[in-house]
Amino acid sequence: MSRVYNFSAGPAVLPEDVLKKAAAELLEYGDSGQSVMEMSHRSKEYQAIIDECEALLRSVMNIPENYKVLFLQGGASSQFAMIPLNLMTGSGKADFVLTGQWASKAYQEASKLMGAENCKVIASSKDKTFSYIPALDSADFTKDADYFHICMNNTIYGTRFAELPDTGNVPLVADMSSCILSEPVDVSKFGMIYAGAQKNMGPAGLTVVIIREDLIGKAKEGTPTMFDYKIHADNGSMYNTPPTYGIYILKLVLEWVKEQGGLTAMKARNEKKAAILYDFLDQSKLFKATVEGKDRSLMNVPFVTGDEEKDAAFVAAAKKAGFINLKGHRSVGGMRASIYNAMPCEGVEALVAFMKQFEAENA
Repeated sequence: MSRVYNFSAGPAVLPEDVLKKAAAELLEYGDSGQSVMEMSHRSKEYQAIIDECEALLRSVMNIPENYKVLFLQGGASSQFAMIPLNLMTGSGKADFVLTGQWASKAYQEASKLMGAENCKVIASSKDKTFSYIPALDSADFTKDADYFHICMNNTIYGTRFAELPDTGNVPLVADMSSCILSEPVDVSKFGMIYAGAQKNMGPAGLTVVIIREDLIGKAKEGTPTMFDYKIHADNGSMYNTPPTYGIYILKLVLEWVKEQGGLTAMKARNEKKAAILYDFLDQSKLFKATVEGKDRSLMNVPFVTGDEEKDAAFVAAAKKAGFINLKGHRSVGGMRASIYNAMPCEGVEALVAFMKQFEAENA
């Protein structure tokens, strides 16, 4: 059976070149006589892998020297607790922009741990099912907040921050789970970036944290050891057994990104794919994009027909034709095409051709 076009929001499609290299090295990595899955994380062979992975990430993202890179577990969802426990220990206040489910969960977790009265919602787009990025007024920002939290790209709702809020001296913290490595970012504008790997970086199980050094070492008293960034930073992400194979796959993905031309090339490639799909949706008589204008995500494209039965029929027909995981998130319905770095342009072109055929047959 040939491979399908996988539009899953995560775990998501991986570059075929990466999968082939991992398959070739599965039984034995180099001349180690063992698989990476079997390696001790304390071995010199594995230390070389994790060191190279970090060096590649620093190179690809141009991460400044005063930032630590941590390879953790627990998904982005664990970061919703780790962030306030580690960062919300100065004034004890934090600001949040609610642009979807994950941003809302980050706010709720911080409120639970540090008190709702200390967590301020600066703006929300919940009134229109999170289908836009709300306008922000810096006059509303908490001047002495310990951090300002955003979700850079909203996987479920298909929106993204086209412009970053200017938070001044307040550290900007961004969940980049579904857009990291998709385009260049100025890491120095953030106090911290975090991302679950299972969308653009590798398999589920690895979480990457990029954090400015001055934000480490201030954890709230009583913070569990495994939730203290300083513990992980001081131990080179080796305090406990890290997600070894996920880190190895990320290394291969980063090698692939460099071979493609780096993040500037990734951005051009992603803009081209998104334009193909949005241009069709904007002229279609059957399908309609749910997000308009500059807030449209390059990674996640939700769309609907306006008829739930027709939506279901399309998802079923698409699956038969080799286009899988197009069903929208259960909270919003409809369809969603996640077109991460590893989705080839031909996949998007083939999807649009299929959508045109479905439209002609179901107009």
